[in-house]
Amino acid sequence: MFFEIIKNLVFFILHVDNTGMFPKPLSKSREEECFIRMAEGDKSAKNELIEHNLRLVAHIVKKYSQSAAEQDDLISVGSVGLIKAVSTFDYTKGAKFATYASRCIENEILMNYRAAKKSAGDIYINEPVEVDKDGNAMTLIDLIDDGVDIHELVELNIRSKQLYSFLGKCLDKRELEIMIYRYGLYSGSPHTQSETAQKMGISRSYVSRIEKKAIKKLREMYDLSSI
Repeated sequence: MFFEIIKNLVFFILHVDNTGMFPKPLSKSREEECFIRMAEGDKSAKNELIEHNLRLVAHIVKKYSQSAAEQDDLISVGSVGLIKAVSTFDYTKGAKFATYASRCIENEILMNYRAAKKSAGDIYINEPVEVDKDGNAMTLIDLIDDGVDIHELVELNIRSKQLYSFLGKCLDKRELEIMIYRYGLYSGSPHTQSETAQKMGISRSYVSRIEKKAIKKLREMYDLSSI
């Protein structure tokens, strides 16, 4: 749980543009090229796959969100599902990545609903989601590339340590308080923007503005650290 919280926040700091404008989807050939490069250890290829599929997250979130506030939260949740999809998809099996990613994104959203004790249907890992080149049914488990990405775990550990060192350096007291409560930092539990607003005694829109400002500051710190 803590791994996913940090992964979620680091992802948003480094990849999500607060303007909400997402890059266009990749062509089929470019997408396959990225997966090949990623398999060879090219980290920029993974980032490209994530960034160019954020539109898919936004599209799926529209089916589940009932308000602008909930949409903001679900885009964050759905993006974690997208990261998982990019990290585990096996392009050599001939299935469409968009189909696999859609199920992973939806599954992440539904798990979020269940965790919040809201009603939602189940998506099982052995449920058919695609067919291979020979017309055989393929499940989520069939499309997952076996093994743990050790390089990703190491990189996330480095990024996490950087994140905690940046928090006190670039955020003011209110920004720090909101980011800790919102994302469950320091082994806490994450909360929605609405829950954070209620806790802090401010409006949800104000929480959103402070959060975006804090993420921008943290992104700038990451950029400076990589120079």
